[in-house]
Amino acid sequence: MMRILVILWLISLTLHVQAQQEQPFFKPISSDEAPTFLENSLLPRVTTPPPVPVRAAAQWEEMKGVVISWKTYSGVDLFATLASICDHIQETATVYILCTDSNSVKNYLTGKNVPLYNIQYVTTPTNSIWARDYSANTIYENEVFNNSLVDWQYNRASRPQDDASPVTLADFLNQPIYETTTTPNKLVNTGGNYMSDGHGTAFCSKLVLEENAPGGGFNNNLTEADVDSIMKKYMGINRYIKMDMLPYDGIHHIDMHMKLLDEETLLVGSYPDGISDGPQIEENLQYVLDNFQSCFNRPYKVIRIPQPPSPSGNYPGQPFGNGYYRTYTNALICNDYIIVPNYYEEYDTMAYRIWTESMPGYKIKMIDCNDIIQYSGALHCITHEIGVDDPIFISHAKLYDTNNTSTPYEVNAYVNTQSGVASVNLFWTIDTLSGYASLPMSSLGAGNYQAFIPAQSAGTKVFYYIEASSNSGRTVRKPLVAPEGVIMFNVLGGTTLVWNGQSKAQLFVPYPIPATDLLNVSYFAPVGGQTTINVYNLIGHLIYTVSNINAPGMQQYALDISNLSEGTYLLEFKNGEYTQMKKFIKIK
Repeated sequence: MMRILVILWLISLTLHVQAQQEQPFFKPISSDEAPTFLENSLLPRVTTPPPVPVRAAAQWEEMKGVVISWKTYSGVDLFATLASICDHIQETATVYILCTDSNSVKNYLTGKNVPLYNIQYVTTPTNSIWARDYSANTIYENEVFNNSLVDWQYNRASRPQDDASPVTLADFLNQPIYETTTTPNKLVNTGGNYMSDGHGTAFCSKLVLEENAPGGGFNNNLTEADVDSIMKKYMGINRYIKMDMLPYDGIHHIDMHMKLLDEETLLVGSYPDGISDGPQIEENLQYVLDNFQSCFNRPYKVIRIPQPPSPSGNYPGQPFGNGYYRTYTNALICNDYIIVPNYYEEYDTMAYRIWTESMPGYKIKMIDCNDIIQYSGALHCITHEIGVDDPIFISHAKLYDTNNTSTPYEVNAYVNTQSGVASVNLFWTIDTLSGYASLPMSSLGAGNYQAFIPAQSAGTKVFYYIEASSNSGRTVRKPLVAPEGVIMFNVLGGTTLVWNGQSKAQLFVPYPIPATDLLNVSYFAPVGGQTTINVYNLIGHLIYTVSNINAPGMQQYALDISNLSEGTYLLEFKNGEYTQMKKFIKIK
């Protein structure tokens, strides 16, 4: 007996020493995991797939809450990290804390000056802090109905309490839960190795194939086609993009180096050339770009963000110094908040700028992850979002920069709600300080809506967002954070006309701006004949028009705008095949 105790003590000491070194390793097992295995191994499971087609929610959709597990490791205070998450996330969603003693949690949060106004406590034991990996995922039946959860078999067999906790949470939330725990639909998977675009596409590493294959350690025998079939039946994933595993990340979870920011944008961690997992990340990214397009059949946009080294310059992997797997992609998007890891100022400043520029309108909050990163995880790994019960699903392929300066810009959207669509409106402007004009989007049937933004002149920036309301009284915008963060595209113009060394853009000049009673227009008529000048308000209504017969060349005209109300207007110039549009401001 003494010999066994000594062996156990030596193993414990080894794990403790590893935890202090700058090297990645599998997320360790906490001390209370093994004794509860038999106690939890026979929990009942509902394993039939959903009876109708389902849609897996994307993280940037509207969320009602975030799940965390109130656990830590000896020698570090990860409760402080969890407290910071609670402090930020409860501003925008309910925080559901898995715990065994809510009073001790409340006392700790109060001691950290964290208010308790939007926190709920789910009494259930857990083995570890890694709520992302074992919590269930939100799905909707027929796109927006019957908010439900899907729980895979957790890929840590020695953490049965973690694996059982989604059932307890589903009961707490009074939500249906579907579990992939019995043959032929037994699927082992983990939340950190999954991201969804909300339109039937998901990304992962090939870890999901390895662990479900014969010899994968879970007594499973699934082919890739089997895995894809289960993901389609339970989560509505029609396209499951799988990338090669990285050599140095240890856990093979894609959230440690990649994140979907929207349906078409990939945030990808980057290393210096030839360093650590950098080469394999680049190969995987190229594989995705060469073989797949977004759900709107367009190439993915890629934004890169550094994977920082340790302060001493070490990167993950023995050849590179065994640095911890520091990452800024391991972040959580929840409604209008994004919580992002931070480590030290040199790289944090750059990461904050990239996140802010990539996600305008969101509140970017950084939380110190120097303690938790030694366990190969950060903020995304210890949180899991839960979708709202009555969603408004807006699908829209955002407009890109255009050379079109003559015809209106077509804006299309697909909208679906449980109670029916009450209204869909397009808000747009070329001057955010002057506010947004509203255009009702016309129904084309089958949930499709359309509106048109008036054509603009070259050099104009156009800002817009879509707002949909349901018959149940809910309103959601696309982007979710609009009008603080909106979609923007540039009007670049087509072929540039040059006359006497001046470009076409310089040859249609309204002045002064702002103007009071008269607006002078200096313009170049490329061809002889009729020249037309139109004045529109910001929602595209024609206010008045004037026409002149001109010879080719430079011309001057004074517009009487004394009867116009104060505000911003659009001025359109037409001569032959040439059309331009510019804005002006009327004041008293």
